[in-house]
Amino acid sequence: MSFPKNFYLGGVTAANQYEGGWNEGGRGPAMTDVTTGATKDTPRYGTYRNADGTTGKMSMFGGTLPEGAEYACLDGYFYPNHIGTDFYHHYKEDIALFAQMGFKMFRMSISWPRIYPNGNDEKPNQEGLDFYRSVFEELHKYGIEPLVTISHYDDPLYMEEKLGGWQNRETNGLYEKYCHSIFEEYKDLVKYWRH
Repeated sequence: MSFPKNFYLGGVTAANQYEGGWNEGGRGPAMTDVTTGATKDTPRYGTYRNADGTTGKMSMFGGTLPEGAEYACLDGYFYPNHIGTDFYHHYKEDIALFAQMGFKMFRMSISWPRIYPNGNDEKPNQEGLDFYRSVFEELHKYGIEPLVTISHYDDPLYMEEKLGGWQNRETNGLYEKYCHSIFEEYKDLVKYWRH
């Protein structure tokens, strides 16, 4: 059996699940960075530090951050997205393997806090822009078409903590600025975008 000429065989990932490099290259924290790993018996938690220095955890689904607390990574917890599959450091080898498997398309997401560490930064983080440019160039080197998700549950933590996330209309304007930046930056490398 063979696929039609225009059939895109490929794979799918999300930056917050596989990328790693969570605190490198100028990337700011995201909500997933303070979200613990889970098991079949233990749910995922968000971890935080209270104003008095004590720490705690809350359910990621329906939990409420205590007044005066700030999200924080704490000792003794495992945060799986901090490493993921370490694509951040091994993307060239990974993409070469994708090509060996016959990929013609790779759907991936961009980590918003890698481009705008706090979400409301005046200018985008050049190291973040350069990282994704290098990824897209590497994909094209192997004839793999990128299909890019603008943001996959990977919003800057600052926006959640200080602005209240998507409930604050200011977030819409910050998202528009982020989109404009990546569309302009990668217009020569990315044809297919999704949210």
